[in-house]
Amino acid sequence: MPRYIGFPRVEGTASRQAHADLPPGTYEREISKEGFFGPAAHLYHRHPPTGWVSFEGPLRPHAFDLTRLAEAAPSPWDAPRILGNASVEVRWWQLAGAMPALARNADGDQLIFIHRGAGALFCDFGHLDFEAGDYLLLPRGTMWRLECTAPVAALLIEATNTSFTLPDRGLVGPHAIFDPAILDTPRIDAAFEAQQSSSQPWRVEVKRRGARSIIGYPFNPLDAVGWHGDLAPVRLNVRDIRPLMSHRYHLPPSAHTTFLAGRFVVCTFVPRPFETDPGAIKVPFFHNNDDYDEVIFYHAGDFFSRDNIQPGMMTLHPAGFTHGPHPKALANIATQAKAATDEYAVMIDTRDALDIAPAAASVEWAGYVDSWKGA
Repeated sequence: MPRYIGFPRVEGTASRQAHADLPPGTYEREISKEGFFGPAAHLYHRHPPTGWVSFEGPLRPHAFDLTRLAEAAPSPWDAPRILGNASVEVRWWQLAGAMPALARNADGDQLIFIHRGAGALFCDFGHLDFEAGDYLLLPRGTMWRLECTAPVAALLIEATNTSFTLPDRGLVGPHAIFDPAILDTPRIDAAFEAQQSSSQPWRVEVKRRGARSIIGYPFNPLDAVGWHGDLAPVRLNVRDIRPLMSHRYHLPPSAHTTFLAGRFVVCTFVPRPFETDPGAIKVPFFHNNDDYDEVIFYHAGDFFSRDNIQPGMMTLHPAGFTHGPHPKALANIATQAKAATDEYAVMIDTRDALDIAPAAASVEWAGYVDSWKGA
């Protein structure tokens, strides 16, 4: 991390503890470096920082209803691209049955988040069942295919030219958030061996530098009889994530990091109790997030900080865009009617600006920026 100038000060009317004990009638806004990891300042405003009456220009936020992209694709490389840059590619994939060919990503590790559906993954390493809420992490170069028992809708996140790793959990230790022992790996089991018996020719569709190559085999190349090592696909379900919590302080999104990549992170929001300390804010704080583009995919539940957002939607807040709770959520800054959240969401924070693909633009909610009006 760069060596920033550090000189903590308090000026004027301000809280001495971030995200708690706000001066009466004020609204806190955080300006920070390195996402939420670097030096930060907390400013206390008389009005909500998102209380604009007009907003023009490319910094405006975006919301996409991915459920309106109805077409299924037999190959993940036919799935429409939603967002991307040189370090990450995000696609929205719908699959109705069994993939007719194997896929292999030679551009980077592949993370599949199952939003809806169920079935079986068959890959070089064996067989693994999956269901809604599963992350399937496939190392770069893995051959794989899915067989659906229920139609699948999935978010595909590629770590282009790099790998997914687990975050350093620091003081809370390696078993916090989720114990690595919960990560399931494929098995060389009866189902895997049964699929090897097919004598039909097989194709492998390999993606490299965005282009597809087709490799034909007169046999099923998923014919391994065993393996050993410390590299393999893994499965993690969002139900197995145990979030970090503080009853006296609203933790930043970085506390919920699930996977790291070279120029972006993947975080998971899962149900947790609300803060109970009388002085602690009970909603996400206003912030700029000046070093990252912020993407959230809404998987399930009631998204307590957003209005008019439904499961299957995705939002993009460009770096430098001041954002925070919508007006209805802001009314609950001090007290929540429920004891806990019940939302599940996937967040992708990228160090480099994201490009919006035509498929995403075709399902954009153009009025999203106006949803903060009056806040």
